[in-house]
Amino acid sequence: MSFYTVAIEGLPQLLFDLENPLVNFKRDTYAGEFRKYCDRHLSTLEALENGYQTVIDKEQYLTNMAHAVSDAAKERLDAIPKKGQREKLLMDYNFCMAIYVIPCVLEFGKESSEPLKDKLLAAWKETFPKTNVQASDFATINGGFKRKFCYITTAVCETLGKGDDCYELNLFRNFRDSYLASNEEGEAVIAEYYDLAPTIIKHIDRKEDREEIYRDIWVTYLKPCMNLIEESRSEECQKLYTQMVRDLQEKYFFEK
Repeated sequence: MSFYTVAIEGLPQLLFDLENPLVNFKRDTYAGEFRKYCDRHLSTLEALENGYQTVIDKEQYLTNMAHAVSDAAKERLDAIPKKGQREKLLMDYNFCMAIYVIPCVLEFGKESSEPLKDKLLAAWKETFPKTNVQASDFATINGGFKRKFCYITTAVCETLGKGDDCYELNLFRNFRDSYLASNEEGEAVIAEYYDLAPTIIKHIDRKEDREEIYRDIWVTYLKPCMNLIEESRSEECQKLYTQMVRDLQEKYFFEK
């Protein structure tokens, strides 16, 4: 079997390998699961690199490889009749791309890795234009369990002069890890948030009145959410938190 065949047949399995990519996305389990994931797909990435070193048109080669992933995902999604189920599976795919597929490609660290990453993101955006998967490496993601995955809350707390280890941020991190990650709807919230929040923050930060916007987010959403967590009303907090993401997506996500 040629390097090309091994690679183009194996790459979609990087996406389909994990039925629920969120289940081990926790401080104590992500690193180990990621290493096992990379080991399982090493032969595919080695075949891709070997093919990359031999082909003449390297750009077209990687374009074909990237579209093998996005096209396979679209085929599976198109086969699902119910819109809600399709949307949930697409969120899982987005999350898997962001925290497993792209980081694994970058972790491989060969000559094809960086350009393949770019091609994967471009093909995914072309196939699923409403998504906004961002590239990150394993070290950044794994380090993010302490500080990165409360994007909006972190931005708001910084505006309010609160530190990275402040009570509010730790409360929301604990809520994410102990409550949201333990139920199916909460996992979907985390996946959607991870997909949307970095772009939302980027667009807010470009505005002259960004501090006022962050203070309004605090008053309208985060302070009430914090009070609900303190009162053990986690389900109500999840609903309000979800509404915050929806509202901010509508206002800021698609801005140029």
